[in-house]
Amino acid sequence: MTTQSTGPGVGFRPVALLTAAHIGPGLAVTTVVGVLSAAHDLSAATAVFLTAGAFAGQLTVGWGNDLLDAGRDRLVGRTDKPVATGELSPALVAACLVVAGAACVALSLAAGWRSGLVHLLLGVAAGHAYNLGLKATVFSWLPYAVAFGSLPAAVTLAGSTPDAPPWWMVSAAAGLGVAAHLLNTLPDFAADAATGIQGLPHRLGARVTRVLATFLLVAASAVAVIGAPGRPSAGTWAALGVVLVLAAVTLAGRGKAPFHAAIAIALLDVALLAAVSG
Repeated sequence: MTTQSTGPGVGFRPVALLTAAHIGPGLAVTTVVGVLSAAHDLSAATAVFLTAGAFAGQLTVGWGNDLLDAGRDRLVGRTDKPVATGELSPALVAACLVVAGAACVALSLAAGWRSGLVHLLLGVAAGHAYNLGLKATVFSWLPYAVAFGSLPAAVTLAGSTPDAPPWWMVSAAAGLGVAAHLLNTLPDFAADAATGIQGLPHRLGARVTRVLATFLLVAASAVAVIGAPGRPSAGTWAALGVVLVLAAVTLAGRGKAPFHAAIAIALLDVALLAAVSG
C-alpha cells in the first residue's frame, strides 16, 4: 500500500498538480464552453474570459476532490493521486485552489455578471457539492445535471443581449452531464466500494449504468437535433445516425470499445449542440 511522504521531495510539480486537478475532465468541460462560446458568436474578449473562468473553476473542483479524497485514495492504494501518495503537499494544493478560485470569480464576472453568477452559483458550486458529499448518495447525478445544464446559460447570458438559453439546449447539456457522471464512475467501482461510496451508479450496477449512460447520450443527441428551431439539416440527421451506430457498439461491444464509443457520442453531442445553436 502506498504511504504518504512528507520529505524534501514534496514540492511544486506542475505535472502532478495537473493530475491532481483531474485535467482531462476539466479540459473537456472547458472545451464545451469554448465551443458553445464560438457558436454563440460572443466577442473575443468575452469568450476568453468565459472559457478561462470555466477552466479555473474546473481546477478548483479537481483539486478540492483530491484534497477531500486523499484518505480514501491512500486506503485503496491509488498511485495516480499525487496528494494521496505524498508527491504533492496538501498545503500547496490548497493554496493553488485558492488562487484558482479567485481567478475563477474574477474571470467569470468579467464575462458579465449574469453569466458569472450562473457559472459560480450553479456550475462551480455544483462541482464542490458533489465533492463534499453528494457523490456518496443516490443524488450523485444531480450536481452533474446542474453543472452541465448551466453551461448554455453561462454562454447565452454573456452575450451583448443577455438571454436565457432554450429548454432543449439545457436539457441536452444536462443529459450529457449525467451520462458523463455515469461513465466516469465505472473504472472506480471497486475502489469506491472499498471505501463506502454508494452513488447512483454503484446502486444501479455496472451493466445498468452503462445502458443508462448510453440512453442519455442518445437522448441528448436527439433533443439537440429535434428541439432546435427550423428543419434539421442533412448533416445533423447524419450525425444522429452515427450516434445510433455508436450506441449499438456501446451496448454490445466488448473490451474498451463500449467506453470509446460512448466518448465518441459525447463528442458528437457537443458538436451537435454547437452546430444547432450557432
